This record gives sequence, structure tokens and C-alpha cells, in this order.
Amino acid sequence: MENESVSASELPSLRSLQVFEAVARLGSFGQAAEELRISPSAVSHQMAALETELGISIFHRSGRSAVLTDAGRAYAEEISISFQRIKSATRNFTAKGKSDILNIHSVVSLAAQWLMPRMARFGTRYPDIDLRLHASGEPAELRTGTMDIDIRYGTQPNEVGIAVEPFPPEPIVVLCSPALARSHNGFRFPKDASKFPLIHSEVNLYRWQDWANDNGVRLDMDRGLRFNRSFMSINAAADGLGICLESLMLVQQELTSGRLIAPLGIEGPRLSCHSLVYLRSRSRTPKIALFRQWIEEALKQDAVLPPPATP
Repeated sequence: MENESVSASELPSLRSLQVFEAVARLGSFGQAAEELRISPSAVSHQMAALETELGISIFHRSGRSAVLTDAGRAYAEEISISFQRIKSATRNFTAKGKSDILNIHSVVSLAAQWLMPRMARFGTRYPDIDLRLHASGEPAELRTGTMDIDIRYGTQPNEVGIAVEPFPPEPIVVLCSPALARSHNGFRFPKDASKFPLIHSEVNLYRWQDWANDNGVRLDMDRGLRFNRSFMSINAAADGLGICLESLMLVQQELTSGRLIAPLGIEGPRLSCHSLVYLRSRSRTPKIALFRQWIEEALKQDAVLPPPATP
């Protein structure tokens, strides 16, 4: 295939093409001059220069009217289409109102429980960055360029060219609705967990069997609701369907609103659960660098917040 690129020296000036488009559309040098707010003589000079550049006549001159030659008519149609595309592209671009678009992929529960409630803060701080959030259980393929940042769950393999920044360790705590905690004569000790239905988050790094082993209690692991997303377990617990074992980071809204309580307190085993992942080659891209800085500050802010009330 031939290379169709041309140098700037091979193109007529944008001004002369703008004048030509106006003359061809209005059919008059005078009307074009009025629309463009230049003198008729300037229009005439621009068209003469354009014909010289093109090496072909594009007008039949007859008094004040401007009648296009066949070649001029064909050229005008192409130029008109090009200007319409420029106008449309400019309109679409400016309508977005943002300088940058930041595409973030995240595991579902962290997106729903932690990131979404904080997106407005990021938008207020960086109004020129349009944040777009995508959530799924599978890691994003960053090398395709469709995603700028990925927030993943679990241990991440070492990959050439991929940077991994772990979130601070997250306390894993027992959670339930206030009404459920008051039933069955209360919930004050780890052994009391055996009195309540269990809610299992089957993809979590730390599960009920691990908790039972650490606390020296026996639980019926064969019973209870099972979910493959933490946010579903959290909502089921808030609805009073059982007790769940989840990251304290994911339940801040529910604890603050009182939909959930931590009957055994907010201290628990701390696990490195989530990581911020991005291409090393793009680490200094402003939108990525700003998001990294912002999320680091948000996590630090969470760490110094007063602990939620417990029964």
C-alpha cells in the first residue's frame, strides 16, 4: 500500500480553504467576505492564491457571482465534508469537558463497598479527570491500554513491566445485624458464633474455618448461605440472615449507619487483601500518578478515623 501521508508544505493553507468553503457554499465572494468579516478583495486574493497552489481553475468568474468549475465543485464537496468532520470532532471533544479519562478496573466488592462512595471526592479534587469505573472478578489486561489501573484481590504474581502496590493490611472481623446479635441470648464471645447461621464468602482469603481454628471453636461449616462476592455476604448479614466474616475496610458505611455491628470488636487478623496494579511505563502519566496519590491518602485517612461503635 502506498503511503498517503503528505507534508504540511503540500497542503493549501487552512485559511484559504476556509475562504474557499464559504465562497462555494454561499456562491458569492461578497457574502463570503461578510460572513468571514474580511474584505472582498482579501477573498479574491485568497482564491487566486489557492488556484495558483492547486494549478487548476476552480471558479468561472462572472461579475459578483462565483460559479464553480467542475473541478472546483468536486473539490468543494470534499472540503465541505472535511470541515463538517472538524466541527463535529471539536463539538464532541469540547462537550466532554474533561482533559483526561481515567479507566479503572476493580474487583466487584471493593468497587461497590469502598471506591464508589469515594469517587465524588476524587472528582471534586480533580475536575479535569473523568473517572470511569469497571468491575469484574477477572483481572484487567493492562497492556491492551483499555484500562489504566487495576485494583485486584489476593496475592499478585510478579510480572515484567507491572507495578503492584499493596493496600495496608485489613482487619477481618465478625459482623452481624444488631437485631441478630441480640437474639440467642447475645453475642459476646467467639464460642457464641455457633448459635448463629454462618454466611460464607467463598473467594475470601480468610474464611470461617480459619477463624474457628484461630479461636478454638467448632462451627458447622456445611450449613449457611454461600456467596462468591463479599458485598453480597455483607448485605445478607445486614438483612439479619446470619453472621459474616469480612474486611473492616469494606463495611465502614454499614457500621456507621448501624446496619451492621462488630459484636466481638473491630480487632482481628490483618491480611494484605487488595493491591493497586498498573504498567510501570505509565507510572508518571499525570492521571495515573494523581490517582495513586489520592488513593494512598484515602487509605491513610481511613486508618486514622475513629473506630465505629460496637455493642
